[in-house]
Amino acid sequence: MKKKNKKIHASILIIGNEILSGRTQDLNVKFITNWLNEECGISVQEVRIIPDIEKTIIKTVIELSKKYNYLFTTGGIGPTHDDITAKSISKAFKVKYEFQKEAFSILEKYYGKKKFNDGRKKMAKMPSKSLLIQNPASAAPGFVIKNVFCLPGVPSILQSMMNYTKKFLVKGSKIINKSVNVYTVESNIASELNLLQKKYIKHIDIGSYPFFRLGKIGVSIVLRSSNNTKLKSCLRDLMLLIKLKKIKTFKI
Repeated sequence: MKKKNKKIHASILIIGNEILSGRTQDLNVKFITNWLNEECGISVQEVRIIPDIEKTIIKTVIELSKKYNYLFTTGGIGPTHDDITAKSISKAFKVKYEFQKEAFSILEKYYGKKKFNDGRKKMAKMPSKSLLIQNPASAAPGFVIKNVFCLPGVPSILQSMMNYTKKFLVKGSKIINKSVNVYTVESNIASELNLLQKKYIKHIDIGSYPFFRLGKIGVSIVLRSSNNTKLKSCLRDLMLLIKLKKIKTFKI
Protein backbone atom coordinates (compact mmCIF):
# COMPACT_ATOMS: atom_id res chain seq x y z
CA MET A 1 0.00 0.00 0.00
CA LYS A 2 1.15 3.51 -0.78
CA LYS A 3 2.02 6.27 1.71
CA LYS A 4 -0.70 7.27 4.15
CA ASN A 5 -2.74 10.40 3.52
CA LYS A 6 -5.22 11.79 6.07
CA LYS A 7 -8.54 12.06 4.20
CA ILE A 8 -9.18 9.72 1.29
CA HIS A 9 -12.65 9.50 -0.24
CA ALA A 10 -14.15 6.95 -2.62
CA SER A 11 -17.38 6.30 -4.47
CA ILE A 12 -19.03 3.07 -5.56
CA LEU A 13 -20.77 2.58 -8.90
CA ILE A 14 -23.08 -0.44 -9.18
CA ILE A 15 -23.63 -1.27 -12.84
CA GLY A 16 -26.41 -3.62 -13.88
CA ASN A 17 -30.00 -3.80 -15.07
CA GLU A 18 -30.56 -6.76 -12.75
CA ILE A 19 -30.05 -4.54 -9.69
CA LEU A 20 -32.39 -1.81 -10.93
CA SER A 21 -35.09 -4.33 -11.86
CA GLY A 22 -35.08 -5.79 -8.36
CA ARG A 23 -34.23 -9.27 -9.62
CA THR A 24 -30.85 -9.21 -7.88
CA GLN A 25 -30.15 -7.70 -4.47
CA ASP A 26 -26.90 -5.76 -4.14
CA LEU A 27 -24.64 -7.15 -1.41
CA ASN A 28 -21.44 -5.40 -2.44
CA VAL A 29 -21.85 -1.86 -1.11
CA LYS A 30 -21.74 -2.84 2.56
CA PHE A 31 -18.72 -5.09 2.06
CA ILE A 32 -16.71 -2.58 0.01
CA THR A 33 -17.54 0.30 2.36
CA ASN A 34 -16.55 -1.63 5.49
CA TRP A 35 -13.43 -3.08 3.88
CA LEU A 36 -12.17 0.27 2.62
CA ASN A 37 -12.60 1.91 6.02
CA GLU A 38 -11.24 -0.94 8.15
CA GLU A 39 -8.37 -1.99 5.89
CA CYS A 40 -7.38 1.30 4.28
CA GLY A 41 -8.95 4.22 6.15
CA ILE A 42 -10.85 5.23 3.02
CA SER A 43 -14.33 6.71 3.43
CA VAL A 44 -17.08 6.04 0.87
CA GLN A 45 -18.93 9.30 0.17
CA GLU A 46 -21.33 8.31 -2.60
CA VAL A 47 -23.00 5.24 -4.11
CA ARG A 48 -24.84 5.12 -7.44
CA ILE A 49 -26.70 2.39 -9.31
CA ILE A 50 -26.94 2.69 -13.09
CA PRO A 51 -28.11 0.49 -15.99
CA ASP A 52 -26.00 -1.28 -18.61
CA ILE A 53 -26.11 1.71 -20.97
CA GLU A 54 -22.83 2.80 -22.51
CA LYS A 55 -23.46 6.55 -22.48
CA THR A 56 -24.59 6.44 -18.85
CA ILE A 57 -21.54 4.44 -17.78
CA ILE A 58 -19.16 6.79 -19.60
CA LYS A 59 -20.73 9.93 -18.16
CA THR A 60 -20.89 8.58 -14.60
CA VAL A 61 -17.36 7.17 -14.58
CA ILE A 62 -15.92 10.49 -15.77
CA GLU A 63 -17.90 12.42 -13.17
CA LEU A 64 -17.16 10.21 -10.15
CA SER A 65 -13.49 9.60 -11.00
CA LYS A 66 -12.94 13.37 -11.03
CA LYS A 67 -14.95 13.96 -7.86
CA TYR A 68 -13.31 11.36 -5.59
CA ASN A 69 -9.86 9.89 -4.95
CA TYR A 70 -11.08 6.45 -6.01
CA LEU A 71 -14.02 4.94 -7.85
CA PHE A 72 -14.98 1.28 -7.43
CA THR A 73 -17.29 -0.21 -10.04
CA THR A 74 -19.06 -3.57 -9.77
CA GLY A 75 -20.66 -5.60 -12.53
CA GLY A 76 -20.47 -5.73 -16.30
CA ILE A 77 -17.07 -7.36 -16.82
CA GLY A 78 -18.27 -10.89 -17.63
CA PRO A 79 -18.54 -12.82 -20.93
CA THR A 80 -22.04 -11.88 -22.16
CA HIS A 81 -23.33 -9.27 -24.60
CA ASP A 82 -24.55 -6.92 -21.86
CA ASP A 83 -21.19 -6.88 -20.05
CA ILE A 84 -20.04 -3.53 -21.40
CA THR A 85 -18.29 -1.93 -18.44
CA ALA A 86 -14.71 -2.45 -19.66
CA LYS A 87 -15.49 -1.18 -23.16
CA SER A 88 -17.38 1.83 -21.79
CA ILE A 89 -14.55 2.78 -19.44
CA SER A 90 -12.12 2.55 -22.35
CA LYS A 91 -14.23 5.15 -24.14
CA ALA A 92 -14.53 7.27 -20.99
CA PHE A 93 -10.74 7.61 -20.82
CA LYS A 94 -10.26 7.61 -24.62
CA VAL A 95 -7.97 4.58 -24.73
CA LYS A 96 -8.04 1.37 -26.75
CA TYR A 97 -10.25 -1.52 -25.70
CA GLU A 98 -8.00 -4.52 -26.25
CA PHE A 99 -6.76 -7.84 -24.95
CA GLN A 100 -4.57 -7.53 -21.87
CA LYS A 101 -1.78 -10.06 -22.42
CA GLU A 102 -1.46 -11.20 -18.82
CA ALA A 103 -5.23 -11.54 -18.40
CA PHE A 104 -5.46 -13.53 -21.66
CA SER A 105 -2.71 -15.88 -20.47
CA ILE A 106 -4.35 -16.40 -17.05
CA LEU A 107 -7.72 -17.25 -18.58
CA GLU A 108 -6.31 -19.47 -21.33
CA LYS A 109 -4.43 -21.47 -18.73
CA TYR A 110 -7.48 -21.67 -16.45
CA TYR A 111 -9.95 -22.87 -19.09
CA GLY A 112 -7.59 -24.68 -21.44
CA LYS A 113 -7.23 -23.77 -25.12
CA LYS A 114 -10.14 -25.95 -26.28
CA LYS A 115 -12.63 -24.43 -23.84
CA PHE A 116 -11.30 -20.88 -24.12
CA ASN A 117 -14.15 -19.61 -26.29
CA ASP A 118 -14.93 -16.09 -27.48
CA GLY A 119 -17.07 -15.27 -24.44
CA ARG A 120 -14.27 -16.20 -22.09
CA LYS A 121 -11.73 -14.35 -24.21
CA LYS A 122 -13.87 -11.24 -23.83
CA MET A 123 -13.06 -11.20 -20.11
CA ALA A 124 -9.43 -10.53 -21.05
CA LYS A 125 -10.36 -7.34 -22.94
CA MET A 126 -10.02 -4.09 -21.03
CA PRO A 127 -8.73 -0.53 -21.39
CA SER A 128 -5.17 -0.23 -22.68
CA LYS A 129 -2.47 -0.20 -19.99
CA SER A 130 -4.84 -1.49 -17.31
CA LEU A 131 -3.31 -3.16 -14.26
CA LEU A 132 -4.84 -6.41 -13.08
CA ILE A 133 -6.74 -7.18 -9.89
CA GLN A 134 -6.17 -10.88 -9.29
CA ASN A 135 -9.15 -13.22 -8.92
CA PRO A 136 -8.43 -16.28 -6.74
CA ALA A 137 -12.05 -17.47 -6.96
CA SER A 138 -12.73 -17.79 -10.69
CA ALA A 139 -9.55 -16.56 -12.44
CA ALA A 140 -11.09 -13.73 -14.52
CA PRO A 141 -9.26 -10.62 -13.26
CA GLY A 142 -10.63 -7.18 -12.56
CA PHE A 143 -8.59 -4.16 -13.53
CA VAL A 144 -7.40 -0.72 -12.47
CA ILE A 145 -7.12 2.26 -14.80
CA LYS A 146 -6.22 5.66 -13.41
CA ASN A 147 -8.20 5.83 -10.12
CA VAL A 148 -10.97 3.45 -11.21
CA PHE A 149 -11.15 -0.10 -9.85
CA CYS A 150 -13.36 -2.47 -11.84
CA LEU A 151 -14.67 -5.53 -10.04
CA PRO A 152 -17.23 -8.26 -10.79
CA GLY A 153 -20.77 -8.12 -9.46
CA VAL A 154 -20.86 -11.60 -7.89
CA PRO A 155 -20.35 -10.91 -4.15
CA SER A 156 -18.29 -14.00 -3.29
CA ILE A 157 -15.89 -13.35 -6.17
CA LEU A 158 -15.62 -9.62 -5.44
CA GLN A 159 -14.86 -10.31 -1.78
CA SER A 160 -12.04 -12.68 -2.73
CA MET A 161 -10.45 -9.94 -4.84
CA MET A 162 -10.53 -6.91 -2.53
CA ASN A 163 -7.20 -7.59 -0.84
CA TYR A 164 -5.53 -7.43 -4.26
CA THR A 165 -6.58 -3.78 -4.62
CA LYS A 166 -4.66 -2.73 -1.51
CA LYS A 167 -1.31 -2.28 -3.24
CA PHE A 168 -2.82 0.39 -5.50
CA LEU A 169 -4.39 2.44 -2.70
CA VAL A 170 -3.15 5.33 -0.58
CA LYS A 171 -4.06 4.69 3.04
CA GLY A 172 -6.17 7.27 4.88
CA SER A 173 -7.31 7.78 8.46
CA LYS A 174 -9.71 5.11 9.70
CA ILE A 175 -13.18 6.30 10.67
CA ILE A 176 -14.12 5.17 14.18
CA ASN A 177 -17.79 4.56 15.09
CA LYS A 178 -19.34 4.80 18.53
CA SER A 179 -23.03 3.99 19.07
CA VAL A 180 -25.32 4.78 21.97
CA ASN A 181 -28.83 3.27 22.04
CA VAL A 182 -31.52 5.03 24.05
CA TYR A 183 -35.22 4.55 24.76
CA THR A 184 -36.69 7.87 23.66
CA VAL A 185 -38.08 9.61 20.59
CA GLU A 186 -35.90 11.69 18.26
CA SER A 187 -37.78 14.91 18.99
CA ASN A 188 -36.86 14.62 22.67
CA ILE A 189 -33.14 14.93 21.93
CA ALA A 190 -33.10 16.74 18.57
CA SER A 191 -32.17 20.21 19.87
CA GLU A 192 -29.44 18.84 22.16
CA LEU A 193 -27.92 16.76 19.36
CA ASN A 194 -27.98 19.80 17.11
CA LEU A 195 -25.97 21.80 19.68
CA LEU A 196 -23.57 18.88 20.13
CA GLN A 197 -23.04 18.63 16.38
CA LYS A 198 -22.29 22.36 16.15
CA LYS A 199 -19.72 22.04 18.94
CA TYR A 200 -17.87 19.22 17.16
CA ILE A 201 -18.71 20.15 13.57
CA LYS A 202 -15.07 20.03 12.39
CA HIS A 203 -14.32 16.59 13.79
CA ILE A 204 -17.46 14.52 14.43
CA ASP A 205 -20.39 13.37 12.33
CA ILE A 206 -23.43 12.66 14.52
CA GLY A 207 -26.25 10.50 13.19
CA SER A 208 -29.65 9.82 14.77
CA TYR A 209 -31.57 6.68 13.69
CA PRO A 210 -34.99 5.80 15.14
CA PHE A 211 -36.14 2.19 15.59
CA PHE A 212 -38.96 0.09 17.04
CA ARG A 213 -37.75 -2.86 19.11
CA LEU A 214 -39.63 -5.26 21.38
CA GLY A 215 -42.59 -2.92 21.50
CA LYS A 216 -40.47 0.08 22.48
CA ILE A 217 -39.45 3.17 20.51
CA GLY A 218 -35.80 4.13 20.61
CA VAL A 219 -32.97 5.95 18.88
CA SER A 220 -29.47 4.84 17.93
CA ILE A 221 -27.06 7.77 18.15
CA VAL A 222 -23.93 7.16 16.10
CA LEU A 223 -20.73 9.20 16.36
CA ARG A 224 -18.18 8.96 13.53
CA SER A 225 -14.71 10.45 13.40
CA SER A 226 -11.07 9.81 12.51
CA ASN A 227 -10.03 11.78 15.62
CA ASN A 228 -10.24 9.42 18.58
CA THR A 229 -9.57 12.14 21.18
CA LYS A 230 -12.41 14.32 19.91
CA LEU A 231 -14.64 11.27 19.61
CA LYS A 232 -14.12 10.38 23.28
CA SER A 233 -14.82 13.97 24.29
CA CYS A 234 -18.02 14.05 22.27
CA LEU A 235 -19.11 10.71 23.72
CA ARG A 236 -18.66 12.05 27.25
CA ASP A 237 -20.79 15.09 26.41
CA LEU A 238 -23.44 12.85 24.88
CA MET A 239 -23.60 10.58 27.94
CA LEU A 240 -23.91 13.64 30.20
CA LEU A 241 -26.77 14.92 28.04
CA ILE A 242 -28.53 11.56 28.30
CA LYS A 243 -28.04 11.48 32.07
CA LEU A 244 -29.43 15.00 32.55
CA LYS A 245 -32.53 14.12 30.54
CA LYS A 246 -32.91 10.87 32.53
CA ILE A 247 -33.02 8.73 29.41
CA LYS A 248 -32.34 5.01 29.64
CA THR A 249 -29.58 3.47 27.54
CA PHE A 250 -29.24 -0.17 26.50
CA LYS A 251 -27.07 -2.50 24.46
CA ILE A 252 -28.30 -4.34 21.40
